[in-house]
Amino acid sequence: MDSKVEEAIIEDTVSESAPGLPDNVVPLARYRDQHIIEAPEDLYIPPEALKIFLEAFEGPLDLLLYLIRKNDMDILDIPVAEITLQYTKYIEVMQTLEIELAADYLVMAATLAEIKSRLLLPRVVNDEGEEVDPRADLVRQLQEYEQFKIAGENLNELPIRGRDFFMAKTMAPDLSSEVPLPEATMRDLILAMQDVIRRAELNASHSVVMEPLSIRERMSQVLERCQSRETLSFSECFTLSEGRPGVVVTFIAMLELLKQDLISIVQTEIFAPIYLKAKVA
Repeated sequence: MDSKVEEAIIEDTVSESAPGLPDNVVPLARYRDQHIIEAPEDLYIPPEALKIFLEAFEGPLDLLLYLIRKNDMDILDIPVAEITLQYTKYIEVMQTLEIELAADYLVMAATLAEIKSRLLLPRVVNDEGEEVDPRADLVRQLQEYEQFKIAGENLNELPIRGRDFFMAKTMAPDLSSEVPLPEATMRDLILAMQDVIRRAELNASHSVVMEPLSIRERMSQVLERCQSRETLSFSECFTLSEGRPGVVVTFIAMLELLKQDLISIVQTEIFAPIYLKAKVA
């Protein structure tokens, strides 16, 4: 089916009787100024497919306001007979298409019929001597509904979050991570020690000082102690408070005494304690 025919069917389903057609005949659509009375035989529109047309109106007041705007009617001076005829034709078309109507639409049709009948009767005069217009309540409802409809349309044109724009959301990534510490190997320690020694050598300074310990003096001390006793233990010859220099000087002194054959070093057995003994001249 041509898309233009589809649009025409949806737009003009509710329309006035076309000129030149009987009053009880309502054209299905108008396409290129020609009224289509019967649907083509090869065209099938299921009744439920036109429910969207009914759902386009939010209620009987919305439909009534649509008809008033479409026919350029004055909302303050509604031609009730003409608007009632169009409204009832809309109801008949919807029933013909087997579309379920809400009760509000039928109530509005009855209200229009009541207003039309009251217009045919003599006007009622209120306490102030003014004639009461039967259309007054309907006009007031239409005006209020039109104000709310326009306000709703204006609100709908405003940008809406989630429809016209979206809030950007982001979260900082979790950058914290546990990095295992590397294990230092012996090679790493040696390289680090070499680096420290190399830097220390750059700041080293050489100074010549007098030795606090004399090998000759220590030889005399060791020999004197050996001569005062029959035997002297090897470990007793050292003074630990002097540190490494004192131990080295004492050991060199012992070797010099041994070289000069002034003392002898004896050991009773393997791994036994070592003793020093002065030789008799």
